[in-house]
Amino acid sequence: MANGVASIGECMLELSGQTGSNWRMGFAGDTFNTLWALHALSPDRPATYVSAFGDDPFSRDQIAFFAENGIGIGNSPVIAGARPGLYAITLTGAERAFTYWRSDAAARQLAADPFALTKNLGNQALVYFSGITLAILDAAARKTLLSAVATAHKAGSLVAFDPNYRPRLWPSREAAQAAVLEALAVADIALPTFPDEQMLFGDPTPQATAERLGKLIGEVVVKNGEQPALITLNGASQTVDAVHVAAPVDTTGAGDSFNGGYLAARLAGHAPADAARRAHRVAAAVVQVRGALAPFETLRTAFDS
Repeated sequence: MANGVASIGECMLELSGQTGSNWRMGFAGDTFNTLWALHALSPDRPATYVSAFGDDPFSRDQIAFFAENGIGIGNSPVIAGARPGLYAITLTGAERAFTYWRSDAAARQLAADPFALTKNLGNQALVYFSGITLAILDAAARKTLLSAVATAHKAGSLVAFDPNYRPRLWPSREAAQAAVLEALAVADIALPTFPDEQMLFGDPTPQATAERLGKLIGEVVVKNGEQPALITLNGASQTVDAVHVAAPVDTTGAGDSFNGGYLAARLAGHAPADAARRAHRVAAAVVQVRGALAPFETLRTAFDS
C-alpha cells in the first residue's frame, strides 16, 4: 500500500537572521517547507523531495541536511556544474521581504529526466506541488511535470496543489492563470492564499475564491493570514479561525507549514475542519521562530495541542 509523501519543487539556500554583516544560512523553499512540516507530523511516512540538484559543496550539504532529517531525494537528478538558488530574508518587524538569486538554479531541470520524475512520484500516498514549482519550469518541462503528476493521480495518489502565485516568476498573469488551471485539473486538494488569488484571478472575497475553485476541485482550503481559513468540501463551506500570535518573530513559511499540517492531518484521517485547526496551530508556531523551518518537536507540540 502506498505510504510515502513526495513534494516537488525548489529548495534554496536561505540567508536569514541578519545581525550586522553576519547572516545565518539554512535551506528552504515553499514546497520543501511544506514537506518539512508534513514529515515532522507524519514521521512514519517515507518523505521524498523531488527536484534537481547540483554537485557543488552547497548542494551536497543540502542533500546531507535532508538525509539527517529523514528526507530523501529519490531519483532526482544530480547535475554536474549546477548549483542551488539563493534567497535572503530582510525583516521589517515580523514582515519579510525577499531578494533572490535563482535564475540558473539546478531545480529548473527537475523535469529533465521524465522517467526519473515519474518513478519518484510512483507509489506515493500524497504528491504535493505549487505554482512556484510550475513557474521555475519552461513550458515543455511544465508539461512533463503535469503528465507525471497525472500518472500518479491515476495510480491512486492524493494530489495537493498550492497556486502560490509570485508575479515576478511569470512572463504574464495569463500564463500563470493557464498553468494553475492545468495543475488544478490533476489535483484533489487546493490550498490557495486569498491575496494571491485576488492578484491572479481578481477574486473580490475569499468566498469568491472558494466558489470558483469549488467548481474545479472537490476540496479547497482558502488561507488568509490571520483571518479565518475557508474550507469548501464538495460544495459545503465552513470557516476555521486562525490562531492569533501577539508578537510574531518571522512570518516566513507560515502558509507552507499550514499546508504541511493540514495534509498531515488529512492523511491521518482528520476531518477538514479539525485539520485546519491543527494547521493553524502549526503556522502559529512557525511565525515564532526565525526562518522557514521550525524544529520538528515544536511542530508536533503545536499539532497535538
